[in-house]
Amino acid sequence: MTDYATHEQALDRDCLTLSRHVLQQLQSFDADAQDLSALMNRIALAGKLIARRLSRAGLMEGVLGFTGAVNIQGEDVKKMDVYANEVFIAAFKQSGLVCRLASEEMEKPYYIPENCPIGRYTLLYDPLDGSSNVDINLNVGSIFAIRQQEGTDLDGTAADLLQNGHKQIAAGYILYGPSTMLVYSMGKGTHVFVLDPSLGEFILAIENLQIPASGSIYSVNEGNFWAWEEPIRNYVRHVHRQPGYSARYSGALVGDIHRILMQGGCFPLSRNPKKSCG
Repeated sequence: MTDYATHEQALDRDCLTLSRHVLQQLQSFDADAQDLSALMNRIALAGKLIARRLSRAGLMEGVLGFTGAVNIQGEDVKKMDVYANEVFIAAFKQSGLVCRLASEEMEKPYYIPENCPIGRYTLLYDPLDGSSNVDINLNVGSIFAIRQQEGTDLDGTAADLLQNGHKQIAAGYILYGPSTMLVYSMGKGTHVFVLDPSLGEFILAIENLQIPASGSIYSVNEGNFWAWEEPIRNYVRHVHRQPGYSARYSGALVGDIHRILMQGGCFPLSRNPKKSCG
């Protein structure tokens, strides 16, 4: 009992919150660092609200099911898609930090005029990846990337959103499952946080996560096998012949990628599938 109490006290004393970790990553407390810490806190707030809604979805009317609309990707829109998108908008509308939001659920970027004179960042996000899993209570997630706004964008084209990926300031995802996890990187390692509901804070669980050098899992929708390029088909045929491999595919990128980051394996998406594998 004493050992357990000592362990609990150590956790309480040493726990590292998301906002504090961001400042440590940036090794600064200047205005830019404070802004990025505040941005990550807003993303975390959106994640907390979405997690709360998901935890009660089966008990509330009008939460599950389709809206009847189709998004810009040609996908049927779920009611939780709309809710999650609105949560991100609400979380950033009064932030003074973000001038634009670009989401899978919106045909055009969402401008926040009152923020634009001082807001220097753009948030790109998928508010609820894998939302087809919501009605059957499987894992879903949110995906995000923070970019520096370039230019004034007076013509409203948002052309500067089409930047090279290396220009991202930060990127990551939130996984909604048995626990709510936030995983992010600012180019200095990948870090995993778990939401402690009693504190209302994301607490550091794994710092500098390293994908295992090898794994026994491959995650891919083999229903699309004949639509793939031949190198990907050949690689999956190769995996079929290897002993010990198992297919694990949830239909939600966040869930599948998180499993592979933690356990190793393969998510063959690119022209060279081996670049997608651990």
